[in-house]
Amino acid sequence: MGSLFLELSRQAAANARREVEAYTREIPELEILGRSRRARDETMEYSVWLRRRTIDLSPDNDALSADDLAYIASIGETRAAAGMSLDSRQRVLRLHTELMLRDINEATVAQRGGGDVDELMRIMTWFAPQGERGIVAYSRGFVTALRRRMPYAEQAALLVRSLLDAEPLAAELATAVGMEVPERCAVTVIRVPGLSMAGDPGLEGELEALVKTHQMPVLWDPEGGGGDGELIALGPLQQAEPDESRLSDAVRDFAEALGRPCAAGTASGPADGLGDALEQARRISRAAPLRPASARMRAHTVADVFVELAVAGTPFADDWLRTVARRLDPGPDLFVTLDAYYRHDMQRGAASAALNVHARTLDYRLRRVRELTGIDPGSTHGVRVLSAVVNRRLSGAWR
Repeated sequence: MGSLFLELSRQAAANARREVEAYTREIPELEILGRSRRARDETMEYSVWLRRRTIDLSPDNDALSADDLAYIASIGETRAAAGMSLDSRQRVLRLHTELMLRDINEATVAQRGGGDVDELMRIMTWFAPQGERGIVAYSRGFVTALRRRMPYAEQAALLVRSLLDAEPLAAELATAVGMEVPERCAVTVIRVPGLSMAGDPGLEGELEALVKTHQMPVLWDPEGGGGDGELIALGPLQQAEPDESRLSDAVRDFAEALGRPCAAGTASGPADGLGDALEQARRISRAAPLRPASARMRAHTVADVFVELAVAGTPFADDWLRTVARRLDPGPDLFVTLDAYYRHDMQRGAASAALNVHARTLDYRLRRVRELTGIDPGSTHGVRVLSAVVNRRLSGAWR
């Protein structure tokens, strides 16, 4: 055994103690290590063992054995069973990796002349792949405990959160809920103002059934991006863009279960980088009009609301549209009328049927819009301006 490995062996207990102290100090859920002798001793034992195995295996680049991985998995299982959160789990893994690299660096510096480069390269060559195998085993044990103590809907929500945060745990969680992690996902945000799911087992049970039916895990965010509650759903992509019919069926079912006016936006991205897709879907959902739960809901894409998205980011243009909207206030049915007119591609028969009014009543209301605004709803200018006015009003942006 070379001098680098001898130095690491000599410092193993002290380095393990430093790691336990760091956990106690920096991770609130592990403050118990400062109060419980048993918990501290168990953590210390594992920390020393992991360093000893690194020293034993890395000189000859030997892999962690099946028994080694089983022991690591048992540690993950024990911590999850004790209630450790996903965030704390990630902080533990990150802190452990940082301290192990610090141990190696300090041992190298402690040697005369900076140590043997060959020894340093051997331990670093071993560290990355075996560290990854250890994390996979730890995650497998962690998920094993989660499956026992956590309801299915919570496991699915945790899967969504782990995918959005690009967590390595996602693959294990997907297996636990009977799903697979695809290469690309459609992130759908269903915005629901004024809904609290707390203490509603009926709604939670209905959503869980829909998750299983559509194979789309969901996460309820009570705050959302702008204060409204959001149901965030992830669906696999077999092509570059979402399957609109399949996605619309799922969105419609989720909206009916939520039972309140809502708006949905969707965007896609690679499964290992969904943060941008979430932000895009969230912005689309805020620009999309709120629809009653009984309406035929659909998930809007950027192509549906690109005008509204641009206006929302341009205050002076938004203020001008709002001024136009105020001119329509004397006619209480005019917003609903314009909404139906544009949603049915300005086809008078279909629009009047949707409104349950005679075609002549529809014509009267459209003339009234022209009188109040000076804009013909059927003109190119009218479509550009008034459709944006309607969607901005119905989205709830002008509260």
